[in-house]
Amino acid sequence: MIDDSVYGTVPLRGTAHEPRVSAVEEAVRAAAAAEIMPRFRQLAAHEIVEKSGPHDLVTIADRRAEEHLTAALTALLPGSVVVGEEAVHADPAVYGALRGDAPVWIVDPVDGTRQFVRGEPGFCTLVALAQGGEVLASWTYAAALDLMAVAVRGRGATLNGAPLRSGAPAPGAVLAVAMSHPDYTTDEQKRALLGLRTEGIDARACGSAGLEYLAVARGALDAVAFNWELAWDHAAGLLLVTEAGGVQTTLSGKPYRITGDNALPFTAARDAATARRVRERLLTGA
Repeated sequence: MIDDSVYGTVPLRGTAHEPRVSAVEEAVRAAAAAEIMPRFRQLAAHEIVEKSGPHDLVTIADRRAEEHLTAALTALLPGSVVVGEEAVHADPAVYGALRGDAPVWIVDPVDGTRQFVRGEPGFCTLVALAQGGEVLASWTYAAALDLMAVAVRGRGATLNGAPLRSGAPAPGAVLAVAMSHPDYTTDEQKRALLGLRTEGIDARACGSAGLEYLAVARGALDAVAFNWELAWDHAAGLLLVTEAGGVQTTLSGKPYRITGDNALPFTAARDAATARRVRERLLTGA
């Protein structure tokens, strides 16, 4: 568990109640223990539903974990609201809370649902706390892998309590890049991503976005390149990467905004030089 002496309370621009970082971590762990892990490799067919198609799945674990987190997180921070993937699927207007004044918990209860359904451990729970369009803190919890990564804006990042640094690729090394899965891309988006199919870059389809961001933050992956902007997939990981020393940028050269209207694709990388190189290749493809 993360040491609150390192992070203390999360600053919320003058709100009366400030949750401790460890309390949020405990809430995330509790939701996973109660609603996700008991169903891992135990799902019945009727507990798996297609949302928009065969590649967009939701399970009873996704729904129950989001309900659990919604209750726990809003209790930790009275007056806060939740923008969760499943709540937005039920009512798209919920997403508008990202543009409001209240503190917002951004929740993806099971990031990597396809992996979860297949019984693979490559899934995680993502929680980020934002206000005024700025992400203040994030929690990335891979329960099946026993990994908890935490980031607080301006105070760094940790993995299982140890400081996390992204470092930089070795000079001249082939860059390992995870990019949007072809199942989720249009023909136009595929053309932009084709810029990464070049000498010196080893590009592959991504798995769980949250775990790909964690890989960048710990220096196990050089960059990611994504062409969708749903905040629950990216808010937690982008803060994690930047607090670990990495860099993120959209195609326009501006940082990704959780409120949307980003120039896509965008990238997050271990260092500035890698981010520039990936962006240049995306512009070539576009």
